[in-house]
Amino acid sequence: MTDGQKTRKILITGGAGFIGGHLTERLLAKGDRVFVIDNFNDFYDPTVKRSNVAAFSADANYKIVSGDIRDDRALDEVFEHGPFDVVVHLAAMAGVRPSLVNPSLYMDVNVNGSQKLIDRIVPHAGHTRLVFGSSSSVYGARSGESFKESDMVDQPLSPYAASKAANELQCYAAHHTTGLAVVCLRFFTVFGPRQRPDLAIHKFCHLIDEGKTIELFGDGTSKRDYTFVLDIVSGIEAAMSYALPGFDIINLGRGEPVVLIDMVRSIEKHLNKNASIIHKEMQIGDVPYTYADIEHARSVLGYNPATTFDQGVKAFVDWYVSTKALV
Repeated sequence: MTDGQKTRKILITGGAGFIGGHLTERLLAKGDRVFVIDNFNDFYDPTVKRSNVAAFSADANYKIVSGDIRDDRALDEVFEHGPFDVVVHLAAMAGVRPSLVNPSLYMDVNVNGSQKLIDRIVPHAGHTRLVFGSSSSVYGARSGESFKESDMVDQPLSPYAASKAANELQCYAAHHTTGLAVVCLRFFTVFGPRQRPDLAIHKFCHLIDEGKTIELFGDGTSKRDYTFVLDIVSGIEAAMSYALPGFDIINLGRGEPVVLIDMVRSIEKHLNKNASIIHKEMQIGDVPYTYADIEHARSVLGYNPATTFDQGVKAFVDWYVSTKALV
């Protein structure tokens, strides 16, 4: 922290994950006290998360509680260290396609778990700001225009998307009834080093590297507004301290959708290997494109994504190759 600036106490739920790990690293480097709760579930190999946080374990400003946001005892343990200046809520069951298989679990964790967390924050509504990690999936299917925060989000295409839309409503209700300051950040397809292995860029990179076939759903012309993780972290960091009007919703993306086949070509270039591709029908729950309008983020957060898609893919591939060499 700079001279004269108060050391902040920040809670990050899901703080051992991909985005949470990068955010923790940024905040500790700035002198904040960071508390994390994460359940290290087996949605993907828990050792990946443990490696994400290993570097922080010796930092006196860092404490992690291993537990679920639905577990009162785990919440008791972490909130003993409160009240927090900011709670960044990233813990969730993630992924559109897995939510089709077990929608009840997604609703239990994402909706019920979030309400339990909100209930713990509300007694400190005058002190604590909630920064909620939402998703571009709430927008559903669109037909060419960019996605604006003022758009209706009442037609989610998956249980995951429905849970995130419900979370935003929970957040607004908490703000309206208690005065809790809340900003919901709609993340657009986050990628970069330490990315979850189930996400497209990581999965495709691994398959191409192993000489295995990758599956592209649709004709390869679908688009995603890929956003580099450190740009997302900068947006979260700005959302923690800007002049929040009480409740807000903000897109965090690049505003430059990338065609699916161009994503594959970028991985091929930086990995220096060619992909073997088969095409399959679009899957239920998938949307044809995502496209963030980021004018609101620019205006209120000074948000300015600095990493091009190709630069981000290179950073990811460099990380992938370096970590593979250590295995």
